Amino acid sequence: MARKASVRRYAQALFEIALKTKELDRWQSDLENVAGITGEVELVAFLESPKINFDDKAGILSERFKDVNSLALNLVLLLASKGGLGSIGGIADEYQRLLDRYRGVESAEVITAVPLTDEDKHKLAEDIGVIFGKRVILKTEVNPELIGGIVVRVGGKLLDGSIQSKLLALKKELASTERR
Repeated sequence: MARKASVRRYAQALFEIALKTKELDRWQSDLENVAGITGEVELVAFLESPKINFDDKAGILSERFKDVNSLALNLVLLLASKGGLGSIGGIADEYQRLLDRYRGVESAEVITAVPLTDEDKHKLAEDIGVIFGKRVILKTEVNPELIGGIVVRVGGKLLDGSIQSKLLALKKELASTERR
């Protein structure tokens, strides 16, 4: 839990810096860039090793991220020195969430039994946007176990219109009537 809270604090601080400097998009790009390092397991292990001199780590990271804002580079150096490079992806995700909220954009996770066409995605994004009063960006996933219907997560809300959930509800109802 503490790690999640620190991720939020880092992202919030970075967002406030980006707002003051009017570099919201630059920070978004830089954070996405540095978050890519987490996929390089050997490099992260090397950078988080207490046996490696900090100047050597700084040199590698400075060369690797020479096009990145110096404050973003300092964040990576700080996280590397504390063994927290694994949280950079979470910080980037949280920053993106803050940026979306600031711009009035909501992210919606949509799970369907079959793939949606581009036209269906566009219409669904519009419909969800009308319901929540915001512009919506969809993240779609296909799960054939739903059988049919749709599951939508927007913010902390879950809208489950899947056949699977309706069948489970029916099963519970039938089981409770059998006991009577």
